[in-house]
Amino acid sequence: MHTRTSRTARTASALLTAALAATLLGAAPAWSAPAPAGRSAPAADGPRHPVEAFAEDGGISRATAPTASPYLAAPAAGLAAPSGDGEVTALIRNGDPATKLDVVVIGDGYSAQEQQKFHSDAAEKWREITAVEPYATYQRLFNVWAVSAVSPESGVTGDPDQATVRHTALGSYFWCDGVERLLCVDEKAVERYAAKAPQADLVIVVANSAKYGGAGYNDVKSPLGYEGIATVAGGNAKSGQIAVHETGHSLGKLADEYAYDGQGTYQGDEPPAANLSTLTADRMLDQNTKWARWLGQSSPDGGTVGSYQGGGYYPTGLYRPTENSIMRSLGREFNLPGREAMIAGFYRHATPVTSPTPTDTWLTTADRLTVDLPVPGTVLRWYLDGREQVRLRGRTALDLDALHLTGPRSWPHLLTAVATDQTPSVADPALRTELTASLSWLVSR
Repeated sequence: MHTRTSRTARTASALLTAALAATLLGAAPAWSAPAPAGRSAPAADGPRHPVEAFAEDGGISRATAPTASPYLAAPAAGLAAPSGDGEVTALIRNGDPATKLDVVVIGDGYSAQEQQKFHSDAAEKWREITAVEPYATYQRLFNVWAVSAVSPESGVTGDPDQATVRHTALGSYFWCDGVERLLCVDEKAVERYAAKAPQADLVIVVANSAKYGGAGYNDVKSPLGYEGIATVAGGNAKSGQIAVHETGHSLGKLADEYAYDGQGTYQGDEPPAANLSTLTADRMLDQNTKWARWLGQSSPDGGTVGSYQGGGYYPTGLYRPTENSIMRSLGREFNLPGREAMIAGFYRHATPVTSPTPTDTWLTTADRLTVDLPVPGTVLRWYLDGREQVRLRGRTALDLDALHLTGPRSWPHLLTAVATDQTPSVADPALRTELTASLSWLVSR
């Protein structure tokens, strides 16, 4: 990590005085002085783990990245955080975080004066993500929180060239692991900012750069509960695809479908991922396993679902469902098994039915009850004391006197709303159980 020991005492004193004066005026960030442009910081020490790198032609490869960044700006001792740092804004709020899938978008390399630009870039990345199915259909299951990370310098290290050095709130930098388009961050800094949001199920870092690049941290296990980090360039129109691919891992539990020459033949057990198998299509059909229900169907990424040799980094020994989905190269759609797995992943965090009326509320026939169905095509059924009220099917607003309750005035009745997403994009009966949820209230006359 860079410190002021790299400066002379006189220069450090002058910078500290200027920073303190600016902070008192509510202007400049409270950071230690960055290194001069063009001077490279030392490589980060400590643990490393696998990440994914993304080429401009859509190709994907593996690399390793340190968990820490040598370009992380160090807060100046004794000075408060810059104004606006850590502020949380709801870009998209569709409901209670307990019932939604919460995406946290954090900016890096945006100065105090560029926070509006960060919000604009973050919103654009979310538009790129939700242009892809199944996000397009299921976008009302999501909340999106923008967390401002105010950086002392604008831009990120490695843009436009390897000699460019900028110290930022999250330490983002290109040329990570020697790969120009690999955009790495400081994981602990990301976690500190993500913790400021109401809930974090997915984390996306948007860097203040128009240079194509990003990274996928698939193996991150955070105490906050998110399973990975995707980094993207905020000013690049193609970088949103990186985040889509990465959520294939975190939400869909999907494997990579690309392979490396010279890797040899896979000799292991049947992979747990829904989109890889040791079985050919014929054997899969005989055993009624993996994507057998989708075999022969036209897939949204092009072609027909079958068994295509190569995947999981092995050119032979493993099969993928289609020739070229987004889990193989960017700019594509999820294939049918991948889309199914993504929807199941959405529902691990979100629910197909919500209501502004808490379920611990005791209602009477004078009340009106409403529920919300965020996904088109969801079927709603009402049950009173365990019996379906067929005449109420599909109604999302009920005047409770329509229940025609009988019995003593204070006698409680159990009213239940059961919602089922009947999407044809989920064929596996074991996954369909995730697509049904219910809410219940006590109602009396």
